[in-house]
Amino acid sequence: MMKTQNLLSSVLSGKAAPRPPVWLMRQAGRYLPEYRKLRTQAKDFLTFCYTPDMATEATLQPISRFGFDAAIIFSDILVLPHALGQKVWFEPGFGPKLNALNTSDDVNNLDLGQVTEFLKPVYSAVTQTRNKLPKETALIGFAGAPWTLAAYMIEGAGSRDYAKARKFALEKPSAWSKLLNLLESAISKHLINQIEAGAEVVQIFDSWAGALPAYGVKAWSLEPIGRIAQIVKAAHPGAKVIAFPRGADAFVSDFAALPAVDAVSLGQSLPTEAFDHVRKAGAIPQGNLDPVTLICGGDFLIKEIDNILNSNRNSPFIFNLGHGITPETPIANVEALIKRIRDSA
Repeated sequence: MMKTQNLLSSVLSGKAAPRPPVWLMRQAGRYLPEYRKLRTQAKDFLTFCYTPDMATEATLQPISRFGFDAAIIFSDILVLPHALGQKVWFEPGFGPKLNALNTSDDVNNLDLGQVTEFLKPVYSAVTQTRNKLPKETALIGFAGAPWTLAAYMIEGAGSRDYAKARKFALEKPSAWSKLLNLLESAISKHLINQIEAGAEVVQIFDSWAGALPAYGVKAWSLEPIGRIAQIVKAAHPGAKVIAFPRGADAFVSDFAALPAVDAVSLGQSLPTEAFDHVRKAGAIPQGNLDPVTLICGGDFLIKEIDNILNSNRNSPFIFNLGHGITPETPIANVEALIKRIRDSA
């Protein structure tokens, strides 16, 4: 792992700063004209992800334009199911599709042994990106959490409530346990590989944690993320781990209390009081501007930015959105966001 000093790593170590570091989930993407132009050069989305030069360029584009304090490697959470041997593809206008897992045999056919070799292009992109980034800019690697990946793998696509995946967990407990254990191992290895390739920080996206009942959040989200974070820290004690249990609002303090989790990213539905709850539980809060507010801009955007900044004044904090930036977001509004945060110092 490359040893660099940057604002994000400093804040993740618990140090307050004159202004918070800022980066945005999905900051490399379709709201940027340079990204849309680059995207036309790949025959499909996965080819884009697996072409190191293109993934590196996409990762660097928002840094060149806005100077965010961190870059997050351009990839996708579904490269892991793909690396495990499941067919994954992206349909234009629809999104991700997978050959759904329906039986115990489908789970048994997944192969953990090929993950590192299969995902070498991702790790090459991480190394290329780290070598081209300014030293003051952190590099973030990431993976989906076990529940979110399993939900996609069983449903075969996105879903409103992921009921099929939840039923699979209850009706096929042995296969479900095997799948989650396999994913814990694959995710841990994928994150460690990204750290060894040059990432200083990794984020675990549990994008569909909000679809789970309370017992599921504990058993299938909180506990697996805690174990993954511990495995990552055992391999690289200096690395920083951010958890994003999207929608599991009642459990943010529990995620913050996980010993190996350094920060918890908050969704936009949480009030500003949640920032202090996360810090009191032992982690750094990250978040949580509503992406729609960033689309609309104007005085309300400035008001919301100031509200978040004032709620974290003189305390360690990372500014981000409550979820990913959307394609229709005006570039001028992102520029206004960055300026307001920097002017707050």
